[in-house]
Amino acid sequence: MESDFVNSLRRERILNILEQKGEIQLQELKEFFPDVSLMTLRRDLITLEKEGHLIRTHGGAVSTKRLWQISGQEDEYSKRAAENIDAKMKIATFAKRLVEKNRSIYFDAGSTIMCLAKIIDDDSFTIITSGLNIALELVKKRNISVVMLGGIVNSNTLSVSGPNAVFSLDSINIDIAFMSASGFSVDSGFSVANIYEGELKRRILERSNKVVMLMDLSKVGRNMPFTYAKLDDIDVWVCEKRPSKEIEEAAIKKGVTIVCE
Repeated sequence: MESDFVNSLRRERILNILEQKGEIQLQELKEFFPDVSLMTLRRDLITLEKEGHLIRTHGGAVSTKRLWQISGQEDEYSKRAAENIDAKMKIATFAKRLVEKNRSIYFDAGSTIMCLAKIIDDDSFTIITSGLNIALELVKKRNISVVMLGGIVNSNTLSVSGPNAVFSLDSINIDIAFMSASGFSVDSGFSVANIYEGELKRRILERSNKVVMLMDLSKVGRNMPFTYAKLDDIDVWVCEKRPSKEIEEAAIKKGVTIVCE
C-alpha cells in the first residue's frame, strides 16, 4: 500500500502537469505514470477535484485555472472558492461527521459548505439549501433529497435570498443548519456583505434546532456590514485549527462547542 507521502507527491506532479497543459485525458496521464494503475490515477483526480484544483470531465480533467482563463476572468465566487482550500477541506471533513441521516438539514451557501456537499455520503439525507451550485452538486447523489429555496440570485455568492426565500421557510422545519459567514469578531459576531442574505440567515437560525457554523479562521477580525448571528446563536463552530485563546474562552462562555479535529 502506498504511503500518504508518495500519494501526495504524485498528486502534486499531476497538478503541475495540468497547469502546463490545462486539461488532460486519463489515458494520457497514464503515460506519465506507467507504474500506477488507472484506478489509482482516477482516485487522485477525485481527491484533487474535492480540493478544488480541477474539474473532472469524461475520461479526464480540466484545471480550474484554465476554466477561469476560458471565461475571460475569475468571477468573485471562484476567487473565494480558491482561497484557503486546504482549511476549507479540513473543515468539511470534520463537519461531515455531524451530518445525521433521517433529519431535515440546511446547507447554507458558501465555498466551505460546497466542499462539504462534494464529500458527503450518498445516503438518506433531506437537504434544504439556498446555494445554486450546492444544489447541483447534491443532486448528483441519487439518495439525497434536495430542496432548493427560491428568491433573488446573487451572482457573487451563487445563492438565493430576498422576501420569497424568507417566506418559503415558514413551512420548513430544520433539525440541523450548517451555516457560513464572511467575517467574525467577538464583539460584532458573524457577518455578511448582503442585507438580504443576512435576513435569510437570521430566519434560518430561528427555524433550526441546532446550528453548526463552518468558517475558517482567516475570516476572524473581518467585520462585514450586516451581523446575522452572535456566538450564543450557534451551537457548534467547526474550524481548521484551534482558535485564539480569546475566541475559545468566549465560545465556552456562550456554550459553543469548537470542533477542530
